[in-house]
Amino acid sequence: MRFNIKKQKKYNYIEEGEGHPIVLLHGLMGGLSNFDALTKYFSSKGYKVYAPELPILDLPIISTNVSNISKFVTNFLKEVVQEPATLVGNSLGGHVGLVTTSDYPELVHSLVLTGSSGLYEKSFGETFPKRGSYEYVKRKAEEVFYDPKVATKEIVDEVFETVNDKKKAIKTLYIARSAIKHNMRDQLDHITTPVLLIWGKQDIVTPPEVAIEFNEGLPNATLHWIDKCGHAPMMEHPDLFNELLFEWLNPMITKS
Repeated sequence: MRFNIKKQKKYNYIEEGEGHPIVLLHGLMGGLSNFDALTKYFSSKGYKVYAPELPILDLPIISTNVSNISKFVTNFLKEVVQEPATLVGNSLGGHVGLVTTSDYPELVHSLVLTGSSGLYEKSFGETFPKRGSYEYVKRKAEEVFYDPKVATKEIVDEVFETVNDKKKAIKTLYIARSAIKHNMRDQLDHITTPVLLIWGKQDIVTPPEVAIEFNEGLPNATLHWIDKCGHAPMMEHPDLFNELLFEWLNPMITKS
């Protein structure tokens, strides 16, 4: 399912439903379609779902880092959402959500991390992607998931196009390395916002020990595992992901 993209100032984003705001933050190689099932589910359950296109490949190279993408999200929350929101971040999006929550807790009602970077991750950023090798890109894309069939031709084609565009490939490398350098370990105990961790047991990009460290370091965290699942639970097991998120979030919204 595809949703209409709104354009406002420097923002391109999906906005669906009415109610408590949920802001979806995609990963380095991800996109808005990664959250299609979540958007459809929560926009029908009394929530307003926003999904901004993060400027991962649009910033000048010197500004291509986690901090500047977090500033973009902060401005989006202030200018578009305009009330404390639940941030849901996958991979790099989770990392950006962590930085935003740490720097501007008043803008974040709650935070959901799934396969989040911020402590340790294995990604394309470790080495320069092998440009021109479709099979290599296909294999790396399939490794993200427990079930390689989730890496559709559309997904592989998008990644292949990115790594074969020299400027995009360089920016991808910059942001991946920035994520590795911008370690959040020493900041976790200062983040008192409620955090839900939904993690694939077979995630090889941000493996289970990352989720355990997040759960131990964040003062107000809840951890749920999804079996037979890799780095993107909201794509591999969307129904279970939505159920876990709804059961955790809805009581907090109902009380407020």
